[in-house]
Amino acid sequence: MTSNGEEIEEEEISRIEKGQAKNCHGGIETVICTSPSIVCLTQKLIAEMIGTYFVIFSGCGVVVVNVLYGGTVTFPGVCVTWGLIVMVMIYSTGHISGAHFNPAVTLTFAIFRRFPWYQVPLYVGAQLAGSLLASLTIRLMFKVTPEAYFGTTPTDSAARALVAEIIISFLLMFVISGVSTDSRAIGELAGIAVGMTIMLNVFVAGPISGASMNPARSLGPAIVMGVYKDIWVYIVGPISGVMAGGFVYNFIRFTDKPLRELTKSASFLRSISPKQ
Repeated sequence: MTSNGEEIEEEEISRIEKGQAKNCHGGIETVICTSPSIVCLTQKLIAEMIGTYFVIFSGCGVVVVNVLYGGTVTFPGVCVTWGLIVMVMIYSTGHISGAHFNPAVTLTFAIFRRFPWYQVPLYVGAQLAGSLLASLTIRLMFKVTPEAYFGTTPTDSAARALVAEIIISFLLMFVISGVSTDSRAIGELAGIAVGMTIMLNVFVAGPISGASMNPARSLGPAIVMGVYKDIWVYIVGPISGVMAGGFVYNFIRFTDKPLRELTKSASFLRSISPKQ
C-alpha cells in the first residue's frame, strides 16, 4: 500500500520524465518544459558528451600513462584499452543516444537517413565538448611532456597517415553499419564488434597515424595542447573513410534485397503448389 503523498510524488516524477512537470507559486503554474522531445534530446546530448568524454579520457589517458611511466602499459595494452572503453560506453549509452562519439559517424548516419539532420550540429557539439573536457582533465592530471602528447600526428608523412585514416575509418563504419543498422545482424554484439574493430585498427595504424578514426578524438587534444600539425589529415581522412564505408555497406545491403524477395517468392510458390 502506498500513501496518497507517495502516489502524488510518483505522478510528479513521471511528468518530469515526460517533460511536463509544473511548479505552482501563488496559484500560478510555471511550466518547466512542455515538450517531451526537448527532454529526450537533452538526455541524448548529455549521454553523447559523457560517452565521448570517457572514451577520450581512457584512451588518451593510457597513452600518457604509458609514456610517463616507462612503457608499463605497452603498445598492446594501449590498443586493448581503446577497444574496451569504446565497447563499455556503447553498452552504457547506446540505448540512449546511439553511442556515436564521432562527428563523422553522426554525419554519415544523417546522409543515409538514419539520423535527423537538425540534430547533427547538436551531436557534434556534444562530442567536441566531451573531447575538450577529457583532454583538459588529462592535462590537469598529468605533467604532459612533448613526448607524451596524447593527440594524433603523422609519424612519417601526411599522405601515409591520410591513407591509413581513410582505410581504418572505412572499416569502422562498415562494421558499425553492419551491426547497428541491419535488422539481420545480432544487435547485442554491436558493442563487442565495434570495440574489437577499434582495437584492431589501433594495432595496425597506430604507429602510422595514431589511429584516430574520429575528428573529435584529434581536435580535443590539439586544441587543449596547442598542437595543430597536419590536423587536416584527421578531419578529411576519417570523414572520407566513414562515408565510404557507410556507402559500400548500404550498397551491398540494397543489392541483397531483390535476391531475398525472389527467395521468399520462390518459397511461397513451392508452399502453395499442389503436391504430385
